[in-house]
Parts: sequence; structure tokens; C-alpha cells
Amino acid sequence: MKNVGSVDRAVRVILGLCLVALPFVTPWLASWGNWQFVVPAVGVVMILTAVIRFCPAYTLLGLNTCKLR
Repeated sequence: MKNVGSVDRAVRVILGLCLVALPFVTPWLASWGNWQFVVPAVGVVMILTAVIRFCPAYTLLGLNTCKLR
């Protein structure tokens, strides 16, 4: 079952890569405490949902951006 479309997928990959890279390019993020680990983790989840084309949150919300059936 796929529920993540092409445009949504591209946005997730780009945003996910930015979130993963954020702690490495912004030293002020280290002052956020545990958020320095949460931000890249969210990025990894976004990339994984783009790769497998399935988002559990979309299922709970009844959303589907994938045109293929």
C-alpha cells in the first residue's frame, strides 16, 4: 500500500536531508540539549517514509497523495 506521491516524496527527501545535516552545519543546535538528536531523527523518518512510499500518519489521517492505485 502506497500513500506518498511523487511531489510529496521529493519534498520529504529534501527536507529530511536538511534536518539530518542541520546539527553538523549549525553549532548553536548543540545548546538545544536533546533536540540536537531529535531533529536528525525526524529527518531520517522523513527520508524512510519517502523511500518506502508509505506514511503511517497519512493512514491515520485518511490522506493519500499517491495517484497510483
